[in-house]
Amino acid sequence: MARSDQAGSGGNTDMSIIGPRMKVVGDLTTEGTIRIEGHVQGDVEAGKAVVVGKEGEIQGDIRTQDSVVSGRVRGSVTAASRLEVQATAQIDGEVHARRLQLEEGALLNGTIRMGEVDLSSQGGKAGGASSAGGSSGS
Repeated sequence: MARSDQAGSGGNTDMSIIGPRMKVVGDLTTEGTIRIEGHVQGDVEAGKAVVVGKEGEIQGDIRTQDSVVSGRVRGSVTAASRLEVQATAQIDGEVHARRLQLEEGALLNGTIRMGEVDLSSQGGKAGGASSAGGSSGS
């Protein structure tokens, strides 16, 4: 359980990975980038990027600057800068992005809003404390 203390000592290139056979129940928050290859049941917030691999699945909302989705998302996706939805992706929920790339073959069931995105009003991520990478807990 204390394994994340040393892993989070890096500077600006923080990358967290949820492996292919992992299942996480609960919300994830990081200032860096998170790659989901397994299953997450909860909201995912990242200061830089969220990448959902082909076998990755999120049942919850995504809030980040940039996102690339190749797997499945059941929830809203909010990308302040850019969202790339690859051909193998399936998103069931609202999408709000400044820029959107949608590849042929991708499934997107929900509403799409384009334009400016303010992540700070979407759950307090900006300016709040990060729970990933060894921050003090309670």
